[in-house]
Amino acid sequence: VKYTGYFEHKEEPFCTNCHRRFPGLMKLGKDITLQGLEIGLLTMKKGEVAKFVFAPDYAYGQRGCPPLIPPSATVMFEVELLDFLDTAESDMFFELTAEQQDAYPLQKVLKVADTERKFGNYLYRKRLFQVAKDRYKRAFSILGRSPSSEVEQRQIDASKLLVLLNLSLTYLKLERPAQALAYGEKALDINQSNAKALFRCGQACLCLMEYERARDFLVRAQYILPFNCDINNELKKLAR
Repeated sequence: VKYTGYFEHKEEPFCTNCHRRFPGLMKLGKDITLQGLEIGLLTMKKGEVAKFVFAPDYAYGQRGCPPLIPPSATVMFEVELLDFLDTAESDMFFELTAEQQDAYPLQKVLKVADTERKFGNYLYRKRLFQVAKDRYKRAFSILGRSPSSEVEQRQIDASKLLVLLNLSLTYLKLERPAQALAYGEKALDINQSNAKALFRCGQACLCLMEYERARDFLVRAQYILPFNCDINNELKKLAR
């Protein structure tokens, strides 16, 4: 969120994070503890801008927070909710014992894995590749359970495939092509005709100077997506 706090009848803010281009992640109840702000944020949609006026009981109380916040202060907050992710169920899942996790319903496990993957995507977009990789690995770690039907196997494989593709790409960004190749090949074990997995493996082999393998992967990817600019550009790079 972007936020700016004002005292009643004051034009200058007493706090703000709007000077940051990319505000950091904040967790309700941990990083955001002002009661009124917690309640207000939970009413908002992504992209919404709102103004909230908080009486002392919903702000800093009768004592305030000396020397910055005077006693019994009524405050106004301007808030922009940029994005959010509901991680409550995910947080709870990872606090369980291994036995309790194994007994968790598959659909809820898939939801937790998807939440962790989306968290990783958020961190990746912020170019925080190391912590994004850790989130992807956390998602992958809970997808190893044995399915009870073909339908469940397909659901698990679909979730695994997305995470493996993310891991392969993130390791490329971390300049660790051997790991990128390993995760790309794991994705191909699930779907041997997945163009993204073939492309990632081709990129990794090119970084490793394994040119024949790179060509094999990239040509197979091109066969599936003949007009894809990224694949064709990578083949041009390989030719050079």
